[in-house]
Amino acid sequence: MSLEEVIGYTGALFIGIVLGLMGGGGSILAVPILAYLFHFDEKVATAYSLFIVGSTSLVGGIKQALKKMVDWRAVLIFGLPAVIGISIIRTFVVPNLPENLFHVGQYIVTRRMAMFGLFSILMLFAAFSLLSDNKGPRRKQKSKFHPLLLSEGFFIGCLTGLVGAGGGFLIVPALMVIAQLDIKHASATSLFIISINSLIGFFIGDVHHLTIDWGFLLEFVFLSMIGILLGTFFSTKISTETLKKSFAIFIILMAIFIFLEEFIL
Repeated sequence: MSLEEVIGYTGALFIGIVLGLMGGGGSILAVPILAYLFHFDEKVATAYSLFIVGSTSLVGGIKQALKKMVDWRAVLIFGLPAVIGISIIRTFVVPNLPENLFHVGQYIVTRRMAMFGLFSILMLFAAFSLLSDNKGPRRKQKSKFHPLLLSEGFFIGCLTGLVGAGGGFLIVPALMVIAQLDIKHASATSLFIISINSLIGFFIGDVHHLTIDWGFLLEFVFLSMIGILLGTFFSTKISTETLKKSFAIFIILMAIFIFLEEFIL
């Protein structure tokens, strides 16, 4: 096993820990690990990311549901349009994107550049969300219906489909601001929404278009599941503020690296 693979499998464990602690962020690590350490192309990296993050989130979501932390009303209202969005993108859009999208003079913008460029932008949004001091309502309360939940769910589903990211750092703030959930219930609910979106997107869209290395995927997911069990265990025992700020800085640096790697180098 090469040093890159050792680092990659260690990253798999960390993906689960981050998901368990913060209800999102796993795909922020999964896509770069798959693309730059295991050298998968953009279609495979984003597809595998959906399966890895979806499976891992499902384990964490079930654990949080047993603690009665999941708001099922929000899962339905937000999750259904998200599923529609990701299914459309992974079934009809991604498989039909050409290798070279367009030219700007002599400069060719490829499918990989567009997908990873959009992903790096999403990473910056995730970092700013982490650095935000908005903690939502101080007390637990049931989610409130708002029409924006439907459009926001569809938008995040489409975005998830394009970049292979679960969208947790967009879902959690949306549940806090629009549905008026406190941060712990928003994070727990986010895990179930991420799992539904990601797994349906993968099985409806990618399984039929790609040759899947199930052995690799299951090994990676197993490590991530161990991580999320650790993360959800410690989520109620430690303050994550310092971790969030440190992780935000790491995400910003990673986004800059991806942009330079794809567009400059």
